[in-house]
Amino acid sequence: MATKVYIVYYSMYGHVEKLAEEIKKGALSVEGVDAKIWQVPETLPDEVLTKMSAPPKSDVPIIKPNELPEADGFVFGFPTRFGMMAAQFKAFLDATGGLWRTQQLAGKPAGIFYSTGSQGGGQETTALTAITQLVHHGMIFVPIGYTFGAGMFEMEKVKGGSPYGAGTFAGDGSRQPSELELEQAFHQGKYIAIITKKLKGAA
Repeated sequence: MATKVYIVYYSMYGHVEKLAEEIKKGALSVEGVDAKIWQVPETLPDEVLTKMSAPPKSDVPIIKPNELPEADGFVFGFPTRFGMMAAQFKAFLDATGGLWRTQQLAGKPAGIFYSTGSQGGGQETTALTAITQLVHHGMIFVPIGYTFGAGMFEMEKVKGGSPYGAGTFAGDGSRQPSELELEQAFHQGKYIAIITKKLKGAA
């Protein structure tokens, strides 16, 4: 059977979604891996999203907590809110209490990716504070470390991401993920897919 990697994200303006698409491509580049992207439910009413100038949601399917155990590994993505994950993703994780009680996600590898508004806006703290969610589920956090190579040391161009995972800067919303940020996202997808496949094979 193929190794299943689920890329689960929340994206208000599309930045995290673009990273998710590249992460999926990276995961699919690994032989024997099946990758699928999902979005978590929106919690804000339409009138509020309209006032926030948020575009309509894409047709990416919405995941339910009881669908998580189907996967062998995960990559979770979200924008930051004051240095932590957006409330929409936290609300989704808060609904996984049943999985926590039975530890159905224990031992499964998971990575994290994110988007922030500025360089000091939470590129590390967003991932760092999210690790607690994985810990309580008994999941294995898989950072990318410096496996992306020279791309981790880019100093001439603005680049999101860190050893914790792939990332991008949204700025005022008009900035889109750069080519280097997308390459890093592809790398993360491939890297986690390889590790997930190894762990499944060793089980």
